[in-house]
Amino acid sequence: MDPRDWQAPLAVIVGALFLIVMARANATYWLGRAIVAGTARSRWARVVDSRAYRVGADWLNRWGAPAVTVSFLTIGVQTMVNLAAGVTRMPLRRYVPAVTVGCVIWALMYGTVGFVGFVAVERMWAWSPSVTLLAGLALAAALVVWVVRQRVTRQVAVPVTPR
Repeated sequence: MDPRDWQAPLAVIVGALFLIVMARANATYWLGRAIVAGTARSRWARVVDSRAYRVGADWLNRWGAPAVTVSFLTIGVQTMVNLAAGVTRMPLRRYVPAVTVGCVIWALMYGTVGFVGFVAVERMWAWSPSVTLLAGLALAAALVVWVVRQRVTRQVAVPVTPR
């Protein structure tokens, strides 16, 4: 489902993407509420114990409703933030505006510039697969270096308490 292939005006594309993400986000919210309402002893309880869920819940606990909106700028976190909003029974008067703004941002992003990166990689691959692979490896290496530096910085910043 690539919006670039749709034969429709931009407003229709963005509107369709908005409806899709709004339905998915709200279904995830209501799934979270259902988990709490009575399915906590079922197989769904594993989701709440996952690391991804804890990250989403931490975002939500730290930032509140704005975390829902900002989560739409991420990959992977938005689902868990919406699930956490449902599990924690975030009031709809806070959740609905936050998720609506997030969905609008997401739809605009993916309906306009969201697929530019895919097009760039596609064209770069057509030009030179080896350069594309080297660029991907360089980006992956930079990400690894950044993550390692973040972890080292956190370990240095946390003082060890003597016993």
